[in-house]
Formats: sequence, structure tokens, C-alpha cells
Amino acid sequence: MKELITMLFGIAVFPEKHAQDLANSWRRRYDPHYTTIPAHMTVREKEDWTEEQLEETVAYLEQATASLSPFTVHFNRVSSFYPSNHVLYLALEDTTGMQELHKHICSGPLTVEAPKHVYTPHLTIGRDMSADELHDLYGNLRMQAFDITSKIDRIHLLYQTDNGSWTAYQSFLFKGSSATQ
Repeated sequence: MKELITMLFGIAVFPEKHAQDLANSWRRRYDPHYTTIPAHMTVREKEDWTEEQLEETVAYLEQATASLSPFTVHFNRVSSFYPSNHVLYLALEDTTGMQELHKHICSGPLTVEAPKHVYTPHLTIGRDMSADELHDLYGNLRMQAFDITSKIDRIHLLYQTDNGSWTAYQSFLFKGSSATQ
């Protein structure tokens, strides 16, 4: 009989190093999660899974990524979820690629019946700030021009360790044709 162990799992993409480095230049100071997870774009929110759900998810992700093709994202500005959330992020010029990835991955056994938020792909640079701090940083950064392109060619199934850090359980390369969007 299988032991029922639950752990928090999530699915994310990591942009290329140059995009992570830029995000981390602000995350060091403005994101309390800086030390627990690298700069990333969430594809599917964290959730407790049993060992059986994990096995089903791995099999599903292997199948789902077989037809996905690498694509490119372009970060072109800073935006915020204020006032609903004190979060600043690098926004995408065109969210189509990430929206399609999210729709493709979050189906079948990974369907989210009642999502808490509308899916907005982004790269967080600050969170949990006071309203004054958020407005000050946003006011400075929204005047800057951003032109950061990153290739997305895999997703990562992550799990949360006992100390609260997130680490990769398994990565899944996109095995479809290499046409970029």
C-alpha cells in the first residue's frame, strides 16, 4: 500500500540568465522570496499533491510537453497588481505564448476548477511592500525602457522543501518543432 505523503508542488518557467539577473537586481531588496526561489514565471500555482497525484502529473507533463515548441517572450515594462496585491513585476509585451502554455499545461489532470486569479504571466521583482514603497519604486521604474527577450523551451515541476525553499523535481523540455513565436 502506498504511503499518502502530501507536498507542495508548482509548475514554472525560468527565463534565461540575463532576464533573471535583471529581476534579481530588484528582488534582492524588494522580494522576501528572493532566497527561496529563483526569478520565474508561474505556470500553475502551488498545491498539495499526494504521491499518486505526483506520478500522474509527471506522466501528463511528459506527454503535454512532447508537442510544445520553444517560444520567445519579451519583457518591455514594469507593472503592478496594486491595489489587490502589493506586487511589482516585469510585464510581457505579448502574453500569447505564456497564455497558451498555461492553457495547455493546466488541462487534463492539472485543470484548476476555480482559479483564485486571472492568469497574468509576469516576472515578479517586488512583493509585500508598503503602498508608499511600491508607488515610489513603480514611479521610478515605469519611466525606464525595458527590452529583455528570453527563450522559453522547458517547464519545471518544483516542490517546496522543509525549509521553505523551492527546488526542481523534474524539468520537461519542449519537444515540438523549434519554430519561435
